Amino acid sequence: MKKELIQYLSKFATEHRTELFEKIINDRTKYITVVLEDIFQSHNASAVLRSCDCFGIQDVHIIENRNEYKVNPDVALGSYKWLSLNKFNNSKENTLEAISSLKNEGYRIVATTPHTNDVDLEDFDLSKGKFALFFGTELTGLSETMLNNADEFLKIPMFGFTESFNISVSAAIILHHLTHKLRNLNINWQLSPQEKDDLILQWLKQSINKSDAIEKEFLKNYESSNFSE
Repeated sequence: MKKELIQYLSKFATEHRTELFEKIINDRTKYITVVLEDIFQSHNASAVLRSCDCFGIQDVHIIENRNEYKVNPDVALGSYKWLSLNKFNNSKENTLEAISSLKNEGYRIVATTPHTNDVDLEDFDLSKGKFALFFGTELTGLSETMLNNADEFLKIPMFGFTESFNISVSAAIILHHLTHKLRNLNINWQLSPQEKDDLILQWLKQSINKSDAIEKEFLKNYESSNFSE
């Protein structure tokens, strides 16, 4: 039924929009996912979302311990509408909850910060399995809780007096390098057929005016048709 619903809803979207969905979906990935821990500057948070969309990262996980994550629409430029955002803000240990959830889904937990056991961006091994990149706050970086539970540590080589990049710049550099490298490796990084259908359906619903009413009408006709058979 899902494919039939997609086909039906597509009639209410422009041909250009549906063609764009079909093109973009093939470059979307969940092999890499991004986790933002306690980001409080909305322009940085929004710039990271924009980079995720541009580089084909579908899932973004947001940890709200002390700071609420706010999107700046002037910076994000609507990119958040096309991403799957998952917030962790209902627990005293939101960071641990996020890490546990991602590990249960088979992700390697990667802290983006210099560490005694860190790996340079150029040397990071993508073939070991899918991974979650954690980015920390602008002032203090990742929490001790996160660092103590990380599987791996990744850093961008630095050659200047400044010790770190702005978080949005750091995310863009890392995602550009790793997604480019990923697409040139013999790794199954694309979405599954079911994930593609789910996502295109999500995109269609948010693109079409009164999509809930249209879907309701489709389901009514679909059930009537099957019942009559």
